[in-house]
Amino acid sequence: MRGADAGLNRDIATILTGVVLGTLARYWMLRRDFRQYPSYPHAVVTHLALGFVAATLGAVAVPAIAAKEYTAVTFLALAATQFRDVRNMEREMLVAIDQSSLVSRGPDFIEGIARTFEARNYLVVFVSLAASLATYVLSSLAGIAAGLLVMLLVRRFMRGKLIGDIAKVRPAELHFEGANLFVEDIHIMNLGLKDVRRVYEERGRAVILEPLDDNGREILANVGQRQAIAHDVAALLGIHRDVDTAEFTPLLRRKAETGRVGMVIVPIEPDMECLVAAVKNVPVLESAFVRPLDARAGRCAAD
Repeated sequence: MRGADAGLNRDIATILTGVVLGTLARYWMLRRDFRQYPSYPHAVVTHLALGFVAATLGAVAVPAIAAKEYTAVTFLALAATQFRDVRNMEREMLVAIDQSSLVSRGPDFIEGIARTFEARNYLVVFVSLAASLATYVLSSLAGIAAGLLVMLLVRRFMRGKLIGDIAKVRPAELHFEGANLFVEDIHIMNLGLKDVRRVYEERGRAVILEPLDDNGREILANVGQRQAIAHDVAALLGIHRDVDTAEFTPLLRRKAETGRVGMVIVPIEPDMECLVAAVKNVPVLESAFVRPLDARAGRCAAD
């Protein structure tokens, strides 16, 4: 009887440790910054609840396998299906609200966000599994230590590159040649109205993004990546436009011969130092991340 009680207590400790560490991991990964997404409080509650479910599935798997209840592990496959639905839900909602943005995120940015929310639930399962396994084999203290260690590893895994890691961002001068707007030698667009040109001359700001290598060149060539830069910078510095003034939409154009990218924006906050910092801190999108220099042909072409 004592053996049965001891086994039950061990199973309870295993499940509790896994659930608590997994749920804490999801809360830790639920980062909210200037984008204010997920919104508070409803979306936060939704994702924390999904994190709790993911942690429970990971925590229960270890006692189930130890009890030779192998059918219980099939719930992990069911969880994968549910987490894919999370990605679809996030994508549909972001596409819907993107239509009302003055500067849209773009489909590449939206898909990256949706993938991130799906992947973080899998990471929660991994944290919960590690914590519950260490608790079952060793002790609750060992389970807590294992869960915290895996959380640190997960945090490292979540850290991606920024634009400042793949390109040099520097201030630049914008000028007009007739009705054509240029950032240094990069043509941006044609503006026929004199009033619009005057606004750009008085309040416009420009930067040049110079790729550090051929990998950075191809990342900046991605249209979705450039749209993400425009969106984040407009969100941070404000944008001098409304729904009927599309000519003030921030634009990024590429010099095909060199891979350099020129950006022009008419911000509400015209601080050039802040503009450069905002561009540098835009994340590199997963869909845009390529490494041609890892291939022999890419290295040969770069020589």
